[in-house]
Amino acid sequence: MHRLLVVDDDSDIRDLLAEQLGRAGYEVGTARDGAQMRHALAREHVDLVVLDLNLPHEDGLVLCRELRARSSTPVIMLTARAEPIDRVLGLEMGADDYLAKPFEPRELLARIRNVLRRTEALPANLEPLAMRRASFAGWVFDLEQRRLVDPAGRVVMLSGAEFRLLRVFVGHANKVLSREQLVALSSGRSHGAQDRAIDLQVSRLRQKLGDAGGAGGLIRTVRSEGYVFAGVVALG
Repeated sequence: MHRLLVVDDDSDIRDLLAEQLGRAGYEVGTARDGAQMRHALAREHVDLVVLDLNLPHEDGLVLCRELRARSSTPVIMLTARAEPIDRVLGLEMGADDYLAKPFEPRELLARIRNVLRRTEALPANLEPLAMRRASFAGWVFDLEQRRLVDPAGRVVMLSGAEFRLLRVFVGHANKVLSREQLVALSSGRSHGAQDRAIDLQVSRLRQKLGDAGGAGGLIRTVRSEGYVFAGVVALG
């Protein structure tokens, strides 16, 4: 049985979703803010988080970014805002799906099932390697400290999306990965026709790597297939 966590400061919405999702066969926990969310996640395993964007003290975007930085737990973001930029920001922060209020509980249920199905359908042979540190072409990628150090010893800041993407590349060095595989492995989402964001993320990561990351450098484009991280990687 999958366990869900609903994070919303509106007690009526929390109770409604807990009841509806419970009837659908899920175990459901609730939290009213970021502090309660962290406590719940530290106490027990959660398969998916339903996270409201408009929370007191810390908004959902901040919490989503924090959650995604240390976990691959799927996130569906809820918001009363209808602006497209909010959806873009939510997905950039690592949300797996986005649903505007008001919504039908049945629609949320369908999206939860879809995200869980996609997450569990990741190819077994592409599971990320367990690693704490990786070195390549003079660069040091410290996954425990979540930082990238260039050959000159300077720390290069990475966004959450860039960190996850580099982790996938390094973990599958010299293996051609399709856009669909990159999206699935780095975010748990499926690749859609509109989801060309992976190309933008690859471009940004190349910029962070400078000359070493160019099209003929570490991250190479394989026409009609995807991308490959072409480098010798030493894992630690």
